[in-house]
Amino acid sequence: MGNYPIDEQSRLIVMSKEPPSVKVGLEVHRQLDTTHKLFCNCPTLLTEEKSEQRFLRRLRPTQSELGQVDQAALFEFHRGKGIMYEADHKTSCLVEMDEEPPGKLNRDAVDVCLTASLLVNAKPVDEVHVMRKIVIDGSNTTGFQRTCIIALNGAIRVNGNVIPINQISLEEDAARKTGQEKATTGYRIDRLGIPLIEVTTAPVLHSSSDVEKVALAIGNALRATRKVKRGLGSVRQDLNISTPNGSLVEIKGVQELELLGKAVKLEVDRQTALLQIRDELTQRGVKKEDLKEECVDLTELFHGTKARVLKDTISKQGVVLGVKLPSFNGLLGKELGASGLRFGTELAGRAIFMAGVGGIFHSDELPAYGIVESEIVQAKQKLKMNDTDAFVLVADEPARATDALHAVVERAVQALSGVPEETRNAMIDGSSRFIRPRPGAARMYPETDVPSTPINREWIEDLRSSLPQTQEQTMKRLTEQFSLNQKLAKQLVDSDYLMLFEQISTSSKNVQPSFIATMLTETCKSLERDGVPVHLVDHKKIKSIFELVGSGALAKEAMPDLLKWQAKNLDVDPKDGIKALGIRMLSESELEAIIDRHIEKNMELVAEKGTEAFPSLMGSVMSEVRGSTDPKIVSQKLKDKLGARS
Repeated sequence: MGNYPIDEQSRLIVMSKEPPSVKVGLEVHRQLDTTHKLFCNCPTLLTEEKSEQRFLRRLRPTQSELGQVDQAALFEFHRGKGIMYEADHKTSCLVEMDEEPPGKLNRDAVDVCLTASLLVNAKPVDEVHVMRKIVIDGSNTTGFQRTCIIALNGAIRVNGNVIPINQISLEEDAARKTGQEKATTGYRIDRLGIPLIEVTTAPVLHSSSDVEKVALAIGNALRATRKVKRGLGSVRQDLNISTPNGSLVEIKGVQELELLGKAVKLEVDRQTALLQIRDELTQRGVKKEDLKEECVDLTELFHGTKARVLKDTISKQGVVLGVKLPSFNGLLGKELGASGLRFGTELAGRAIFMAGVGGIFHSDELPAYGIVESEIVQAKQKLKMNDTDAFVLVADEPARATDALHAVVERAVQALSGVPEETRNAMIDGSSRFIRPRPGAARMYPETDVPSTPINREWIEDLRSSLPQTQEQTMKRLTEQFSLNQKLAKQLVDSDYLMLFEQISTSSKNVQPSFIATMLTETCKSLERDGVPVHLVDHKKIKSIFELVGSGALAKEAMPDLLKWQAKNLDVDPKDGIKALGIRMLSESELEAIIDRHIEKNMELVAEKGTEAFPSLMGSVMSEVRGSTDPKIVSQKLKDKLGARS
């Protein structure tokens, strides 16, 4: 990636030259590291302190200027959820609570977005207009998110190809979800209002590797501004995926770069399987009018059941309802690709989100969960089923159980057409779950409380004159200034540790830059693979650990162990970790005593080989002192002592 001059002809080049089997558009969101939020002076910090204030809201959709209501917003409204917000006076104010109008647009945040826009060759707009985007899932107290377009029509070069950047936007981040009960969703509003940049590509990516490479290139451009946050939750990536004969599906919230490719593959597999189900239903002659929302009360049938969920529900005056799905036998258990999910999971997802039930039971997975064959036979009789039909059961309060089965039938109807357009939430294994229908154009309307911000030529030229280095320029500087090889330089540029590396390498006289770079890239990445959340460790604490190495208080070999400890003790001083792990450096007298002991223990070897006994003794001594002293010091002292005995 770099700040390349890209002509109009080269803009037509995309990653794949073959007819695509999948089209993917990428949206990269990253929090900006500004001193205050987008529309107020609250700091851009998160806190885990006990909340000082709580307030309950119920959000409702509003009509657009043309009198339309967004379907995604209407869907959330019909779920009938209440939202409990937690507020803290250190990180939020009346603006986040929607008790006071927003202030002016954060000029520093606009600067960062404009800088990023110039790095990806995008054209800044003449005037920034803030819009309201309806979002009533509770993630914003207002019922909408404020967003504005900063630049359009950019392009980024990746591996010699040019990828169009459709749009760069600036928006306010959402509140943090803290919990979910049946009727209430919890949010903490410290994150609400933190500036967030959004970079959107054209839907021209056609493979898993394409997506990951482009995401990395965009990430490098954003990191080059040196004004983006790092750590868990600071980066979120959305995917817009469509397949031939399928539909456009948005997958939100992929946090790990390595999961992007897997998310694409699993969604393609899911859509392919759903199209196969559609074709099978067509072959079976199933029509929309065959699928009816006729819920049958099966509570009496299960009064003596040993199935725990059904038994508990009935004991609490709940009901067990069932619905027949004509000619769906065998399809509810069909796997949707390598994710391990089944079509029954799709039905369950709708039931859970629409009605708040715990889940469903379907005939393709029974007998199981304590439901026995005799109960299944009776249920089929009461539902008037034949051998080609399937059924779904829900156990809950009457209203919720009814709503859940209606949602199941609605999703079954959609199966007749193939793949429904929808928004899905990314899971940590790369799979996804249904959130809501795809939003429409009716969700956007102007924000009247925030004045527009003109962007003049002088502003742009001032930023252009001080643009950060491109990736290639930065790599060249790292190799020349710090004597790094190309591999380490590339790894640093692709990481979140470049600025930290430069700070440590510039200030430290006793630690080699190559060691610092290796620890911040290869070692940290290896620890992350082993499940150690090094990314959560504050950069100041990592710098302190290197200072301990430079001062001789910590051996280089012990640094990975201290990083592991620090990742589990985020708020504790690294010096306390040295004490807790028992990895203090040995004094000169302590080291000499250990060397003498090893020599005495191996006197026959020393008498026979003299100084040539060094390799064997060096290994023996280091097995005891590794992590507690510098190997160079051990080597020199051991050679001196062996030489004195010769």
